[in-house]
Amino acid sequence: MRYIALATDYDGTLAHDGRVDDETLHALDRLRLSGRKLILVTGRQLDDLQSVFPRFDIFDRIVAENGAVVYTPETREEQVLADPPPQPFIDLLKARGVEPLSVGDVIVATWRPHETTVIEAIRDLGLELHVVFNKGAVMVLPATVNKMTGLKAALKSMQISEHNVAAVGDAENDHAFLKWSEFSAAVANALPALKQTADFVTLGDHGAGVVELIDMILADDLASHEPARRAMEIGREGETRITTPAHGKTVLIAGESGTGKSTFIGAVIESLMEQHYQVCLIDPEGDYESFAGAIAVGDEQHAPTTSQILQALEKPSRQVVAGFLAISVEDRPRFFAALAPRLFELRVRSGRPHWIVIDEAHHMLPRESPPIAGDWKNVVMTTVRPDRISQPALDAVDVVIALGESAPAIIETFCERKPEIMLSTGEALVWFRGSDEIHHVKLIQSKAHRKRHQRKYAAGELGEDNSFYFRGPENKLNLRAQNLATFLQIADGVDDETWLYHLKRGDYSRWFREKIKDDALAAEAEQVERNSADPKHTREKIRDAVERRYTAPA
Repeated sequence: MRYIALATDYDGTLAHDGRVDDETLHALDRLRLSGRKLILVTGRQLDDLQSVFPRFDIFDRIVAENGAVVYTPETREEQVLADPPPQPFIDLLKARGVEPLSVGDVIVATWRPHETTVIEAIRDLGLELHVVFNKGAVMVLPATVNKMTGLKAALKSMQISEHNVAAVGDAENDHAFLKWSEFSAAVANALPALKQTADFVTLGDHGAGVVELIDMILADDLASHEPARRAMEIGREGETRITTPAHGKTVLIAGESGTGKSTFIGAVIESLMEQHYQVCLIDPEGDYESFAGAIAVGDEQHAPTTSQILQALEKPSRQVVAGFLAISVEDRPRFFAALAPRLFELRVRSGRPHWIVIDEAHHMLPRESPPIAGDWKNVVMTTVRPDRISQPALDAVDVVIALGESAPAIIETFCERKPEIMLSTGEALVWFRGSDEIHHVKLIQSKAHRKRHQRKYAAGELGEDNSFYFRGPENKLNLRAQNLATFLQIADGVDDETWLYHLKRGDYSRWFREKIKDDALAAEAEQVERNSADPKHTREKIRDAVERRYTAPA
């Protein structure tokens, strides 16, 4: 379920001439029976609302006074979100003949044509208040209060993200909370300016329009009405912005090491986090454990548990990196196969995490692994070897983003066309399922450079593909170094003939560059390989180069 809650304005939207008809009430009941939540967002004061609409029980929260008060009908708890209006301001309005005048916990309200008098009173007293219009109504509130801030407080108390909310309104004061919500609708009688910015305009007016929206939500969770303004940016093709919808797609990012794949993935995650989409990143190699703004669960010493990951995801504002570095390569598919259904179940209940990013997906979903039940949408898989990913996972892919020399061949496996294009660093080929077009895209760039995660390379489990193997000139040995600590340990004990064999072939610098992804270390090792053939001296030089950059090896 994507849309967990419906937030609706009252006057002019849910109600016509202050009253809600039976058909609209029945539609609200139907929505609640589907397991969704209802939030009323109104400029009215609670006592005034109660006098015309006694059915408070139908709503999970009521945001009143244009965002200044949040009321929970079930517990009758009232939360006032701002200071009361200054008494000198109220006295001055009365003295200047503003009538009618109503004063709530925070709001001060009147009607046109008193807006000029109100604005002058604010100016004369030097107050930090702002005036909000709702057709003929004139409302005065603290500068930081509006329907969006009130809805935000209500959603926080309910542990619901704005990206799981559909909102509907009709007037000027509805702009903020409609724009903030994932999907915005304007009823047919709404002001033209609101219709222009809404994702959808109903055919029906007032309550009939709300019924129409509810029917759409119940029919397909608004899947047939994807808001165009919600998107994951990939990059640009010339002046054209290339994106994929922020919901409903499965993305594969593939390319060999050193192509900028990790940098691009970091940029994608940053972009999603900036838009407040919740991301759960499966990080098998410790690349992202200190990703800015995210909570790390699990490291090279401690494997995460499924319950720890789910607990970390409870708050919509949390971004979670699940580190699998302490889980052996052999056990990772089994652990992920147990975790993934639980993540999908959480989505059914809460609509989150909005995106699941699976780094090095060939480790999590190897070719021979059985299908994992669940909704495989809003999943990003990254890999150096898409041919090693299970076929059911590949069949779910809607968007392929391919980098590096292998990009044309990767694209060909999905669309049976092999483009003859040479890619530069920071570029990719992008293909969308159902399209014959292949885009040559300059990828988005990360706004913050990710720090090198030294502990992964120093003491983590790099996997068989990324390990170094001391084999010697006749392949008599097969000593695997799965990290730098093990590499130095084996280097100290291996015989001189084996050590020099790999030294002369440039194997050490090649491993540092291609697998450890450290060009500076590789360059220093290359100098040692070229300038000396003494086993003791070169061992010391290589060890010194590693230990100066990485703290974990002993």
